[in-house]
Amino acid sequence: MKEFVISEVKAETAVLVGLVTKEQDEAKTKEYLDELEFLAYTAGVVTVKRFTQKVGGPNSVTYVGTGKLEEIKQYIKDEEEAERPVGMVIFDDELSAKQMRVIEKELGVKILDRTSLILDIFAMRAQTANAKTQVELAQYRYMLPRLQRLWTHLERQGGGSGSGGGKGSVGLRGPGETQLEMDRRIILQRMSVLKRRLEEIDKQKTTQRKNRGRMIRVALVGYTNVGKSTIMNLLAKSEVFAENKLFATLDTTVRKVVVDNLPFLLADTVGFIRKLPTDLVDSFKSTLDEVREADLLLHVVDISHPDFEEQITVVENTLKELGCAEKPSMIVFNKIDNYKWVEKEEDDLTPMTKENVTLDELKRTWMARLNENCLFISARERLNIDEFREILYKKVRELHVQKYPYNDFLYPLE
Repeated sequence: MKEFVISEVKAETAVLVGLVTKEQDEAKTKEYLDELEFLAYTAGVVTVKRFTQKVGGPNSVTYVGTGKLEEIKQYIKDEEEAERPVGMVIFDDELSAKQMRVIEKELGVKILDRTSLILDIFAMRAQTANAKTQVELAQYRYMLPRLQRLWTHLERQGGGSGSGGGKGSVGLRGPGETQLEMDRRIILQRMSVLKRRLEEIDKQKTTQRKNRGRMIRVALVGYTNVGKSTIMNLLAKSEVFAENKLFATLDTTVRKVVVDNLPFLLADTVGFIRKLPTDLVDSFKSTLDEVREADLLLHVVDISHPDFEEQITVVENTLKELGCAEKPSMIVFNKIDNYKWVEKEEDDLTPMTKENVTLDELKRTWMARLNENCLFISARERLNIDEFREILYKKVRELHVQKYPYNDFLYPLE
């Protein structure tokens, strides 16, 4: 009797590639590649190796130098001989159509860039019709300038030299150009259909927002994977999907929350990320409309992340682009239970780094800067949650009295 061999399903493996430039030092590149590895993990890909190169800027044809590309090619070849094939190479920046074509031809494996990886995660996470439409539109926008590499087998045929000066004879031009144009037309038509569909969804969302009654709107904003959905579940006692992966939330969820005698609306929004292409931000316009319509923004920050200050800057810049920078806001530092620091030896005379700052010192710094507009909590461990509710109640009450002066509360507070 034959024995059945049950083979395990192996996860796809990937090699990451990043650049060290004048604007981006080694520490920053490591930070970006850590984030890229987390993105790959979210998409179900295991990272096996990283390659970095110190250059003035990305090469317009091969992104990295030709020597480094040869090194990556050799590594892929060696791994394949050792029966550990590398499934793909992921680059930390957006690649042009030309770069993708040249690199793919040279390495002979699947090539992804940061944008296509984010789009892949978005497609995987999208649940509602709204999110699916937005992701599809973003994918078509990304695909449009890169169509050519999909049709390399239908390029114009070269033909003989003939009397045409070596440029190919008449009648020997292949259908590549027309095929490309046809594809482009199909994609543009599809994009206009999706845009119309999104406009309809926008109208529905606007109607929904109008029907929400006289309540203050609070929106949770912040970098991806900082704990917005966990805070949402805590305050609204709801079951919003929360997971320790990037972009667990793609759809905006709005819940009614009651603190003491004051009802208000709380919205959980899609997280922001570094190097997010503008096309993607445009596609998620209707999701981010909740942020535009909000009366108060709760900016959630993962304080346990080594580079949380840069994440704050990324979110603030994105809010500026959305025209929401002037809205009343409050910073909520989450994950204080995960915060780690390195104690400095007494005889250590080297300058203090970010790693040597204790949580109490951080609290003093930020409290001095923002006063009551910042708070330190842990949503998972429920640390400082009562204080968070009190401050939130105070802020929402102030806005409620200004906006709806004659609207009584649920019941008078003693």
